Amino acid sequence: MSTTLVPQQHTLPGARPEVAAPSRRGLRARAARAVMRQVAGRVPVELRLPDGSTLGNAVRPLRGVVQIVRPEAMYARLADNPKIGIGEGYTAGDWRAGDGYDLAEVLLPFAERLSHVVPRPLARLRRLVDQPLPDAERNTLSGSRRNIEAHYDLSNDLFATFLDPTLSYSSALFDPAEPFAAQGFEEAQLRKVHAVLDLAEVRAGSTVLEIGTGWGTLAIEAARRGAQVTTLTLSTEQAELARERVRDAGLEDRVEVRLEDYREATGRYDAVVSVEMVEAVGEEYWPTYFSALDRLLAPGGVVAVQAILMSHDRYLATRRSYGWIQKHIFPGGLIPSVRAIEETTERHTALRVDRVHAFGQHYAETLRRWRAAFVAAAEQVDVLGFDESFRRTWEFYLAYCEAGFTSGYLDVAQIRLTRPEEGVA
Repeated sequence: MSTTLVPQQHTLPGARPEVAAPSRRGLRARAARAVMRQVAGRVPVELRLPDGSTLGNAVRPLRGVVQIVRPEAMYARLADNPKIGIGEGYTAGDWRAGDGYDLAEVLLPFAERLSHVVPRPLARLRRLVDQPLPDAERNTLSGSRRNIEAHYDLSNDLFATFLDPTLSYSSALFDPAEPFAAQGFEEAQLRKVHAVLDLAEVRAGSTVLEIGTGWGTLAIEAARRGAQVTTLTLSTEQAELARERVRDAGLEDRVEVRLEDYREATGRYDAVVSVEMVEAVGEEYWPTYFSALDRLLAPGGVVAVQAILMSHDRYLATRRSYGWIQKHIFPGGLIPSVRAIEETTERHTALRVDRVHAFGQHYAETLRRWRAAFVAAAEQVDVLGFDESFRRTWEFYLAYCEAGFTSGYLDVAQIRLTRPEEGVA
C-alpha cells in the first residue's frame, strides 16, 4: 500500500491552544456550571464530580455516568463556547465516560434529547454563542482543496487502521433480514456500493462520473460491471492509492482517477454518482454542486447520491452555526435535509428527487465497528505519529456520530435524481 507517513506528534488541523488552556473564567464559568446542573436534571446520565458528588439530579433510571475529571476547566471551556467545549473537553481529558460505560452509550441520551436538553429560555440565547463559518473554511476552489486535504490527506495508513478491506469511508448497508452484528463488514460495504450503482442504473457500456473517489472501490466495482468510469478527488493521497488499486485490479483501461474539482469537470455521463460528498460542499455551494450534476448528466441519465441527513428543522437551527465537527474534523461542511436538497434542485436544476432509501441505523453499526477498530489500533496509530490528543479527538468524533445515528438525530440515505421530462423509468 502506497502511503505518506506523517511526522511524530501529529495533531488535528484546526486544533487550537484553548484545547489545553481554557480561558474566560469567572461569571461565565459559573453560568456554565448552572446550565450543566439544569441539563443533568433532564437526562438520565449522572454527572459525577471528582469528590464523588454529582452535579444536579439525573433523571432515573440511569443510563450512564460521565466522570468530570477537571470541573473548573470544563466550566471555563463551556463558557468559551458551549457547542465546541464539550468535544474539546473530552480531548483535553476534562471528562470521560464513567467506569463500565461506553463513550457512545453516555452520549446517546443527550443526542436523543438534543432539541430540548437545554432549557428553552437559555436555548433562545444560542445566537449569542453561535459563530459563523470562518472565511478560511469556505469551499471556494482553493478552500475546498484545503478542507479536503485537512481530513483525507492525514495518511492512508491511518484510515487503513479502522476501515474494512474495501477502504470504504461511508455507511455500510447491512442485510436487514439478519442481525447486523453477525454480518461481515466488507460484504456490507460492497452491498452499499452495488446499491448505489443499481440506483444509478450502471451497467456494461455505461459512462460513469464519480464525484468523490475515496480509495477507489466504487469506481472499481462499476468498471467490473463493464462501465467506463471517471472519478474525481481533491485528495492527493486518495488519488495515489486509488490509482494503485485500479492497476492491481487490472482496470486501468476502464477507470481514470482525476485530481479535479467537480466545478471544473467536463463531459456528459450516463450516470453521476457521489457518496457522502454533498456534506463537504457547504450550503453556499449546494446550487453549484447540484447544477454541476445536472450539467454533467447525459440526457436520460440518472444521478445517485448517498448523503448524511438531518431533519429539516434541525438543519434550519444549525445552518448558521459553527460547531465542533467543523472545527476539528470536517472544515467547511454542513449536513443537509432531504427538503433542502429538493428545494435546491428545484430552484437551480432540472433534476428532481424521485427515490429516497434511508438506513440510518446501518451507519450506527458502521461507526461502532470503525471506533472499535480505531481504539484497538491505538499503538499503531501512535507509531504513525498521531498523538493522544488526536486519538481522543477521533474517538469522540466516532462516538458522537454513532450516538447521532442511533438516536435518529442523523440519518443517511441513497437518493436518486432524474429529469422527469425525459421519462426515465
